[in-house]
Amino acid sequence: MPDYDPDNIFAKLLRGEIPSTRVYEDDDTLAFMDIMPRADGHLLVIPKTPCRNILDASPAQLGAVMQTVQKLSQAVIAAFGADGVTVQQFNEAAGGQEVFHLHMHVLPRHEGDRLRPPGTMGDMDLIQAQAEKIRAALADS
Repeated sequence: MPDYDPDNIFAKLLRGEIPSTRVYEDDDTLAFMDIMPRADGHLLVIPKTPCRNILDASPAQLGAVMQTVQKLSQAVIAAFGADGVTVQQFNEAAGGQEVFHLHMHVLPRHEGDRLRPPGTMGDMDLIQAQAEKIRAALADS
């Protein structure tokens, strides 16, 4: 497996070198809005420490990420009145991974809806408004 690249986009985001719409943060993880959302409220959860994906993540990194995924899954269901949530995670290029820093996608879902196609930039004002809804749901929990 290739080494972790400390200049990947999520590492830069963690260092504050590029902007993001942060929704939640604790000592070990960060959750922020996806700028190419496949559903309203689509966000990403990452560990604050380096790892490419689940293949090289420590049990502590995985545990911290999954606790935050659960918390944010509950928040997006509350924020969007969703019927469920899809959690996605990809490993290595052959597995569909594009950014080589462990990350989980959290997508609120409604019965019968379809995910939007990947790769389309979202409306940043709408993404910011959705982030506010998620933050409010976290505050109410």
